[in-house]
Amino acid sequence: MGKLTLTTFVSLDGVMQGPGGPEEDTRDGFTYGGWAVPLWEEAVGEFVTQVFGRAEAFLLGRRTYEIFAGYWPQHDDPADPVAHKLNALPKYVASRTLESPSWGPATVLDGELQAEVTRVKDGLDGELQVHGSGRLAQYLLARDLVDEFHLLVFPVFLGKGHRLFPAGGLPTACSVLTSRTTPNGVSLHTYRPTGRAAFGSFGD
Repeated sequence: MGKLTLTTFVSLDGVMQGPGGPEEDTRDGFTYGGWAVPLWEEAVGEFVTQVFGRAEAFLLGRRTYEIFAGYWPQHDDPADPVAHKLNALPKYVASRTLESPSWGPATVLDGELQAEVTRVKDGLDGELQVHGSGRLAQYLLARDLVDEFHLLVFPVFLGKGHRLFPAGGLPTACSVLTSRTTPNGVSLHTYRPTGRAAFGSFGD
């Protein structure tokens, strides 16, 4: 049985929208795209490379799939574990509207998503990895389908943009598997959900 992992770049106020460039994701008038780029450094790249090194397949939302499909096929390099794995490994796209994915190998999951994701994960030995894919990530977290998640927290707050953890999400407790900070102040955290959050009072 495989493991489903989620990797996301977030700002201090939880925004995950458009970290990689001004035109990456401009939904709802978002004009702060590229906020992660000035803080990118070797240590962040090494962490991301380690994550991709454990991938056996990818699970992506349609928007992220199309963003990746517009870039990575033109930047394939067998010596680059990120580019090579993204281009070579199976990609599963959660979408009810995508009919003919051009960047393969790709399979569209257009049925009952929870069952299809579970089936795909159970057929793997390694990691089924989600990168970006905000709506998909929220769907998976709300159904306790994420086994581990990596948050790369960049020391900037934006005040607007789509967030990974929306209002109304399930209160969930996590254990911290690893945590460190890079020289530029990017915090690299790996968490494992452990169930519903507990509540108490300091007066007890």
